[in-house]
Amino acid sequence: MDERERAADGEIYSAGHSVSRCGAAGNSMARFLCATAYPVLLLAVILVGVFAVRERWDPAWVSPLFLIGVIAYLVVLERLIPYEPTWHPGKQEWRLYGLYFLLTMAGSGLAQLLVSLAVGLISPAEPTHHLGVEIPGALLTGSLASYLVHRLGHRNPLLWRLHGVHHVPEKVNVANNGVNHVLDIVLAQGLVQLALALVGFSRPAVLVTGLFVAAQGYFVHANIDVRIGPLNHLLASPEQHRLHHSTDLAEAGHYGSDLSCWDHLFGSFTWRPGRAPAAVGLQDPAAFPGTGEVLAALLHPWRRGPAQGPRP
Repeated sequence: MDERERAADGEIYSAGHSVSRCGAAGNSMARFLCATAYPVLLLAVILVGVFAVRERWDPAWVSPLFLIGVIAYLVVLERLIPYEPTWHPGKQEWRLYGLYFLLTMAGSGLAQLLVSLAVGLISPAEPTHHLGVEIPGALLTGSLASYLVHRLGHRNPLLWRLHGVHHVPEKVNVANNGVNHVLDIVLAQGLVQLALALVGFSRPAVLVTGLFVAAQGYFVHANIDVRIGPLNHLLASPEQHRLHHSTDLAEAGHYGSDLSCWDHLFGSFTWRPGRAPAAVGLQDPAAFPGTGEVLAALLHPWRRGPAQGPRP
């Protein structure tokens, strides 16, 4: 049976293993969810962004509440249309991931505080240009900064000691998106916030951009059987991000979690239809403490001995 015949049977074969087509073996409801999951998420970003700007909602509560809603939505989808059922977190994992999530939120808050102290509240309260121009500009600027910091985190041995903590789990799901070293979050988000502040994008533009980036960040990490087809060449997706976590370093590109244009531009775009990783996690699992060893993971960057080689 060749690849075209296998695809007709509801499976796409790649890298020596198969990936079930979304909803092929399920019911019509599963197929409906597969088709609408991402459009609904993008619609939510647009609606919340429009109302937040129009009604002048306070970003201090809009952003965290929206993030909680996104996480809840994706967790439900992980149960209804899972990509890999064995990647569901167990009870102990939920507790560990919850602790890491709190550390990640603390790191994010610290990054914003440091940027505010460094450059002051220089972002204008009102748009200096039309939001139709400012929002795409802020998205491209923040996305480029995020891409460069993320890629450097894989290339530089010292920074990899921080970022590698995120790659320890041998599964990819919404819950373990928060598994990060707190200093990695401070560095990555701090530099992105600094770039946006120095360019001078208005607060409404930064807020709307932040809503999209937050939704994308958890969407790409979701264990859901959703494919976005040709849109993969513009936007990041779970298909791409699972490759980013692959133990096969030849396919582990995709440093962008919101836009995929930078991966195309800088040669780190490896996705093609049907391509999926055989395994995810670290190429050398012994190089980092296990996810359950939270304190050891936080102290890992200062462990004696040479820094581990970076991820290509």
